[in-house]
Amino acid sequence: MSNTGQRSVEHEIVISAPAAAVYRLIAEVENWPQIFPPTIHVDQVETGVGEERIRIWATANGEAKNWTSRRVLSPDELRIEFRQEVSAPPVASMGGTWLIEPLSAGESRVRLLHDYRAIDDDPEGLAWIEEAVDRNSRSELAALKTNIEFVHGAEELTFSFEDSVQVDGSAKDVYDFINEADLWSERLPHVATVRLTEDVPGLQTLEMDTRAKDGSTHTTKSYRVTFPHQRIVYKQVTLPALMTLHTGYWTFTEGPDGTTASSQHTVVLNTANIARILGPDATVDDARSYVRSALSTNSRATLTHAKDYAESSR
Repeated sequence: MSNTGQRSVEHEIVISAPAAAVYRLIAEVENWPQIFPPTIHVDQVETGVGEERIRIWATANGEAKNWTSRRVLSPDELRIEFRQEVSAPPVASMGGTWLIEPLSAGESRVRLLHDYRAIDDDPEGLAWIEEAVDRNSRSELAALKTNIEFVHGAEELTFSFEDSVQVDGSAKDVYDFINEADLWSERLPHVATVRLTEDVPGLQTLEMDTRAKDGSTHTTKSYRVTFPHQRIVYKQVTLPALMTLHTGYWTFTEGPDGTTASSQHTVVLNTANIARILGPDATVDDARSYVRSALSTNSRATLTHAKDYAESSR
């Protein structure tokens, strides 16, 4: 194969689930941050009959990227075609197809096809893309298999909740407090240290050391996507021991009586660590209560300080 020009690659996996169920999961992009490890957030920009335009924020080789794609959905053929409309360097063009093939009533083969080019057919860029496509494709297919095959067990381990405060102030001021996470170690007592980078406007990498109720600290890393002054969505990629997934968003809704500021969390528990962290007799319900209490305590503290900041800025 030449070192320049367009490349094509195919990955596949066999999943113990009906083909129609697999197709639906891939088609519903709002679930991708919970399903696919590289995906941070997906927005539907436009929708039409059998077509849609989506914007995706995801990691590739440890770097956060975003791009816009068009998809053609063919449910009768169990086929989804995609093409990046605006690619992120070093990608010049990227597209492909999801193909779901029924093997039996309860088993399917998922094929993921990609074609791509590097900017100026640069060999280093091409090698970077090849590695990213291979890593992300294997990760996405493995996660898809796990999610489908263990969906009933995951329902017990997955939960969401939300905390809100009413603020006598503007949405912009509350948003600014949450957005300026580089100042949290000065503003929030439960944050020991913080490191925030934003190489691409609106796409942040946030690392921080947070103090727990018992005085211990733990380090987390998140990618955040900001939408001034309405919401900030995030996905944690370095997680505490009791979680295998943590995504969430902050929303800021301004009305005639002030602003409603909310923090939402979606969590999947890590059952392998429950006994080690909470004791041999601890249950899934105990772990759920512990995680919810810990996250809510920090969220409510952050929202309260954001409320004070916004109301003092009036």
